[in-house]
Amino acid sequence: MELMNIKDFQDMMKKIYIHHDSKRGIKATYEWLKSEVEELGEAIEKGGRDEVKLEFADVLAWLCSLANLLNVNLEEVALRRYSGKCPKCKSAPCTCSFRERPR
Repeated sequence: MELMNIKDFQDMMKKIYIHHDSKRGIKATYEWLKSEVEELGEAIEKGGRDEVKLEFADVLAWLCSLANLLNVNLEEVALRRYSGKCPKCKSAPCTCSFRERPR
């Protein structure tokens, strides 16, 4: 299995699925992404490692599909926001106070 960067993976998803994603639209693609995140949560609760891996792959693929529809380069924005340190406290490792629930 060959490793690739996020941009190459996003481009691959575009090549394979953009014709479907464009017809489905942004809102429906977003809803599908949400359902895949829910499936990931269910797989984590069940504890099956192989199923968790498959669901992570599905979440990433659907995130790329949504980003493609919105013309967002995921690799670029992720590296800009998380450039080797926490975007909030600017430290690595993060020194932010523990938060039980994301805000």
